[in-house]
Amino acid sequence: MKILFLHGWHSVPGGAKPTYLATHGHEVVNPALDDDDFAAAVRTAQAEFDQHRPQVVVGSSRGGAVAININDGGAKLVLLCPAWKKWGTARTVKPGTVILHSRADDVIPFADSKELAKDSRATLIEVGTDHRLAEPEPLAAMLSACEAGS
Repeated sequence: MKILFLHGWHSVPGGAKPTYLATHGHEVVNPALDDDDFAAAVRTAQAEFDQHRPQVVVGSSRGGAVAININDGGAKLVLLCPAWKKWGTARTVKPGTVILHSRADDVIPFADSKELAKDSRATLIEVGTDHRLAEPEPLAAMLSACEAGS
């Protein structure tokens, strides 16, 4: 499966989460997103989406905000602690979106994802012990969310 992975603020391509997806047999497109210009990050993500046409878009933290501000052409959305209240204009996501978030997140409030899930009829899964979601349990949950229904 082809997955567009949109990293968080001050993160870089090739981190633990996209690498995990790639080692589980998926083709992962993982562009560098501009940290200082949100609109530029959205343009980059949209261009990568349009070029590669992935089945799934995964957005981590600020990358989650980027993900919900592109035209995803019907791709499945998997959001990891999405920073949607800090960046962008989208305030809902499409039904079927899966949101993974740790209640212990000290960067993005868990309540933000609860609100987004409730307002959008998305699925919220509480997982992990921090904002990064890079331990085995959240990584497996991310993989499962990407592969569900495929």
